[in-house]
Amino acid sequence: MGYGAVIASLPAFALIRDAVLGLFPNNPVASLSVAVNVLAGITGSASGGMSIALNTLGEQFATMGQDQGISMELMHRVTALSSGGFDALPHNGAVITLLAITGLTHKKSYPDIFVVAVLIPVIALITVIVLGTVL
Repeated sequence: MGYGAVIASLPAFALIRDAVLGLFPNNPVASLSVAVNVLAGITGSASGGMSIALNTLGEQFATMGQDQGISMELMHRVTALSSGGFDALPHNGAVITLLAITGLTHKKSYPDIFVVAVLIPVIALITVIVLGTVL
């Protein structure tokens, strides 16, 4: 929580917030997914990205979703799935620890980690967003 508060207080965070909110102004589900993924990527933490996004932008996304008749259950699921996408970028503590314990390098192992921990979760997230907004 402390790290999230520091990130949210930085002037650069306002630029990120405004960019994320402006990306999909008519689709709060997609905008929320980008916000959580970007913040999880910046912090290298799923819970960190989710908590920063919800603490700083949660009310805005909830209002946007309610105004457009989007269920809060879908918004919740998208938030949870989004936190598990970009959090596993190379600077993630768990990735670094895994590679240290196994004695492997980022160069040798990260392509496999990327597919399993970033690409597949992002594809699943996109699928949920499409199905959730269409159905």
